[in-house]
Amino acid sequence: MDAEMADTLRILIIILAAAVLAPLISDQLGRWVVIPAVVLEIALGIALGPAGLGLIHETEIVSALAGMGLAMLMFMAGYEIDFNRVKGRPLRRATLAWLCSLALGLGAAWTVFGASQTTLVIGLALTTTALGTVLPILRDAGALNTPFGTRFLASGTVGEFGPIVVIALLLSGFRPLEGTVLLVVFFAVAGLAAWRATRPRSERIGRLIRATLGTSAQLAVRLCLLIIVGMVGLAGLLQLDVLLGAFAAGIIVRLMLMTNHPQEVHEVESKMEAVAFGLFVPLFFVVTGMRFDLQALVSDLGALLLVPLFLALLLVVRGLPELWLSRDTLAGRQRPALALFAATALPLLVVLTTIGGEMGAVEPAVAAALVGAGMLSVLVLPLIGLRLWRGSAAQQKTPTTG
Repeated sequence: MDAEMADTLRILIIILAAAVLAPLISDQLGRWVVIPAVVLEIALGIALGPAGLGLIHETEIVSALAGMGLAMLMFMAGYEIDFNRVKGRPLRRATLAWLCSLALGLGAAWTVFGASQTTLVIGLALTTTALGTVLPILRDAGALNTPFGTRFLASGTVGEFGPIVVIALLLSGFRPLEGTVLLVVFFAVAGLAAWRATRPRSERIGRLIRATLGTSAQLAVRLCLLIIVGMVGLAGLLQLDVLLGAFAAGIIVRLMLMTNHPQEVHEVESKMEAVAFGLFVPLFFVVTGMRFDLQALVSDLGALLLVPLFLALLLVVRGLPELWLSRDTLAGRQRPALALFAATALPLLVVLTTIGGEMGAVEPAVAAALVGAGMLSVLVLPLIGLRLWRGSAAQQKTPTTG
């Protein structure tokens, strides 16, 4: 084994150890405060990376695995979308809320940074929602299978899909017309794949999927991974952002499983979650922390002050439209709870700041401030939102007297 491979293996061992440590720490702290494991994974990445102890650094293999982690995260976010639940009024309201957020976000970024590419990147970042990060919190609390959960699912769907589409259109290096044409081509191929996924299955394939679920062949898992890599490859071939491909792959796989393999859905889903959240996704978040430029943030007072400003802007830009447009569909404390959950943002913030940095549009200190605000959003806002939701649910269960 050469020195470079040995160094990479050492780094991966430390990263995976951090991934194991994060939920253990989260469980211990759970007596006093609920901290999402993703926040701890990023924090451990900062502590172990160049900004902290310097035990880990990025190599080509680590970077490739982190990229796969991001793709798996977007795949799982796409897979979570249940169009039968969110179609109709919830999806229309969520789309209108996101368009309002886009206008507010661009306006706020223009006020702070003036007319520049920075405004586009920051403004778009303020419209994102951390659907994949927040869904486990709502699922564990029993809120996902409620009208509130449906409304957030619609909001989170648009809050992830809308920014990804704009990234593909405006931040992929094309002129808008070229980007639109390539996007139409991608959606045409993805639509064809989705249509094919809902066609009657081959009895032979169905039998093999059932027969191999408990064997080393694992045809269903291999097929899912092939779809992910295929859609990511298609997006890359069209020079669109690979997030679009991974997100579309999640939608296609869900349609395929729900239509043709309903009895195997739960088992296949649990295996894909094991692949994603057992290895690739935590690796991505630890590497995200490793890349975090803490020195640039703490050495610049102006950048440090941007952290609370960005957090406030997330609440205003993403939360206010949801609060306003849910006034006749959600009651009491559920409305501010929805606004708080919608204002969470992290995975796409990392992506957008990375793109902005490569374009030279976002300075490292500003990028660190935005990611720092995103970390605070997924740490603080769900705690408050969950408390509000539980209070509202308790009020609805309490019988009235009189």
